[in-house]
Amino acid sequence: MKAMILAAGRGERMRPLTDRTPKPLLPVAGKPLIVWHIERLVAAGFVELVINHAHLGDRIEQALGDGGQYGARIRYSAEGTALDTGGGIHRALPLLGDPPFVVVNGDIWTDYPFEQLRAQPIALAHLVLVDNPPHHPLGDFGLKDGQVTADGAERLTFTGIGAYRPALFASASPGKFPLAPLLREATRAGQVTGEHYQGHWHDVGTPERLHEVSALVPSLTPGDA
Repeated sequence: MKAMILAAGRGERMRPLTDRTPKPLLPVAGKPLIVWHIERLVAAGFVELVINHAHLGDRIEQALGDGGQYGARIRYSAEGTALDTGGGIHRALPLLGDPPFVVVNGDIWTDYPFEQLRAQPIALAHLVLVDNPPHHPLGDFGLKDGQVTADGAERLTFTGIGAYRPALFASASPGKFPLAPLLREATRAGQVTGEHYQGHWHDVGTPERLHEVSALVPSLTPGDA
């Protein structure tokens, strides 16, 4: 099972930090954000990784290389102009292959145990959801008996962590497009399962949140930070 880290975003909310440094390389507790993902994925048995990039993508490749230093094998999906989440995954499908694969947003920090995704039965998608953070109070999806719903009184926030079958993208065309409409369509068809994760998950989308997470992480991972 392969995994993909989404790293093509421009990081407008992170400016000026991202003017010269791609967002995935910004440090969290002294370690580039994307390296936290790589190390956790490898520890969970995901050693074949795909990373997409656009803004300052050459710096990502220079920093991470072929992944050997992390015990991984990294292949890159260069976009030039960012294709959004759905378009980025669609472009990388030839690198991901035919079996289900895992995707992780590059601008989050989490201690989610990625090995759990190997055991999930996947129709078209399986999503990891969390309680709504203050900056996203309305959430994204409902969850009932392990089934993700587009509606529902109690909505949770999508973490940007999911497992997908390539068939989720069967109706999509190459180009720039978001992932959410495909997920909602599959959800209405009853083809999306999910789980409610109650561990640590943080959207590192602004300089303020980057600072907050950097201060928090050493207490959560004293051996890693």
